Amino acid sequence: MKNKVLFLLFLAMTSAGVNAQKPYTVQSPNGKLTVTVNTGERLSYAVKHENTVVLAASDIAMELDNGKVLGVPAQTSSVETRSANQTIEAPFYKRNKVKDEYNELIISFKGNYKVIFRAYDEGVAYRFDCGLSKPYQVVAETADFNFDEDYTAWVPYVNARKGEGDFIQQQFFTSFENTYTITPLSQMEPERLVFLPALVELKDGKKVVITEADLEAFPGLLLRNESGRTGFTAVHAGYPKVEEQGGHNNLQYVVKERENYIAQVKGKRAFPWRCLVVSERDGDLANSDLVFKLASPCRVDDLSWVKPGKVAWDWWNNWNIYGVPFKAGINNDTYKYYIDFASKYGIEYVILDEGWAVNKQADLFQVIPEIDLVELVNYGKERNVGLVLWAGYAAIDKDMEHVCQHYSEMGVKGFKVDFMDRDDQKVVEFYYRMAAMAAKYHLFVDFHGAYKPTGLSRTYPNVLNYEGVYGLEQAKWDNEGDLVLNEVTIPFIRMVAGTFDYTQGAMKNAQRSSFAASWGEPMSQGTRCRQLAEYVIFESPFNMLCDSPSNYLAEDECTQFIASVPTVWDETVVLDGKVGEYLVVARKKGFHWYVGAITNWEERDLEVDLMALPGFGAKSGRIFRDGVNANRVGKDYVAEQVQVWGNKVKVHLAKGGGAVMVF
Repeated sequence: MKNKVLFLLFLAMTSAGVNAQKPYTVQSPNGKLTVTVNTGERLSYAVKHENTVVLAASDIAMELDNGKVLGVPAQTSSVETRSANQTIEAPFYKRNKVKDEYNELIISFKGNYKVIFRAYDEGVAYRFDCGLSKPYQVVAETADFNFDEDYTAWVPYVNARKGEGDFIQQQFFTSFENTYTITPLSQMEPERLVFLPALVELKDGKKVVITEADLEAFPGLLLRNESGRTGFTAVHAGYPKVEEQGGHNNLQYVVKERENYIAQVKGKRAFPWRCLVVSERDGDLANSDLVFKLASPCRVDDLSWVKPGKVAWDWWNNWNIYGVPFKAGINNDTYKYYIDFASKYGIEYVILDEGWAVNKQADLFQVIPEIDLVELVNYGKERNVGLVLWAGYAAIDKDMEHVCQHYSEMGVKGFKVDFMDRDDQKVVEFYYRMAAMAAKYHLFVDFHGAYKPTGLSRTYPNVLNYEGVYGLEQAKWDNEGDLVLNEVTIPFIRMVAGTFDYTQGAMKNAQRSSFAASWGEPMSQGTRCRQLAEYVIFESPFNMLCDSPSNYLAEDECTQFIASVPTVWDETVVLDGKVGEYLVVARKKGFHWYVGAITNWEERDLEVDLMALPGFGAKSGRIFRDGVNANRVGKDYVAEQVQVWGNKVKVHLAKGGGAVMVF
């Protein structure tokens, strides 16, 4: 806090001594978005979408440890503009080609730095680019987000219990999992931090989502409103000074003391993009490519070995298989059962979650005696099923290359890495080291206990998925959480940043009145068809089947469908939707269109217009829809042929319901 006060004092002292310079502007290719940049005493920018103010004048700056402040004063030395219109190949994404078209404003300043502003049709972004060649430290960053009125915001607060000491510091340790608080900007809780993405409702039905992209060797951006104003200010975790191994089962590094700066910089570099995704209709948010487009290009030469797919998961269903002659649990017999199930349905992977390595040792070479990994790998290989291993952050970080080489040579296909629970610079650097090391040994990665995606999956496409979401695992212990509302919210906010591991697929489905959290035999909120539709709605190249193989075997029709749904796509079209209410998404793979729809706790009749789907000409398809009693018994469903009349299909969704169609 002391550094922030000094920084603000420096801003005030310098504001009187510099002559204002003219504003500069850059527009999106379609001309609807305009960024206006003001230089002179300090650097600020504002954004409009046609006549709607997206962002009022907002200061941006960076304070370095040498006393230099980038952006104060903001004395320009040169200004240039450029445009780009190109196509990015995207092999493991929601579309296989991404159109990357933007206009760019590059302002160079005295002091050997520049700021780059980009305007896309779907949003705007800026970043600092510093040309200093000697190492330095970033003490603080100013990144304000000011709004012209007291709009409603959807914010995910950091979950943290206030203890002794600095509450802000305590909030730098978090799993980035929470539901959204809907609040006027001025009434936000002043002591609580907000992790990204966050959404603000503007005028004329427009909305803006704040996030960041290309986060490398820099702490993640958090937000705060401590003064009751109509906006946010940036907060960053300080660089870790003292860490101790500990936390969950000794699998984490816990920060005991932080430096009075936020980042160490080795020399010339571009800093992360600060992004505003702007929509005229809510559905556009659920289909944004902005974070992907702003990420650094692919650094892996050969991607032929990366195989997205589905995975049979053990932890959520508590290893509860039945009708077998052996005792279920973390043992070879149980995992062979999972492998046999996966093989039967063409499911690509089985994961061994927490428990296969000796507890609290943080040593991935200490395997419990009930598990023979070589035997399981070979058993799976004979059945075209790959194994994935869960690993705690500290356990894999302390011996990363040895672990990756050993298990790659054994035949393991990837790692689910968990419990980072931070986004300071050291942890962000771990993500990049882990991604690169895994790629070296042809392993893919699923990050849990993770901050939101910032485009790493474009840079290292072997990073298939992230958590950083309030997911279905919460149904194991949280009786108060509203998963149905959450599921019609996260595609418009969290999914703007990228993929997430929500872990859907429950076969026990409950309406609100009959739901109860259960650790041993968990259930979902809403209907069975909702669970099926979420395999189309949610972006997830490495997609879990959360329930027990025994339950899936008893529900063959639904399991056959889940197993058949692709996890990466050729094209995506969001047909309709409203934040917190409902969503209809269509995705294409090969010659098939998959259409998923989900609603909140309100029954809903939808007329799905398929005219917007390129090349669509089907007259009929197959539908899974809520049964007539789905409002009473969540698993009630009907699977049947559906007719297309005038490129439209009518469908009724039960409370907490869903539907999914294949054409």
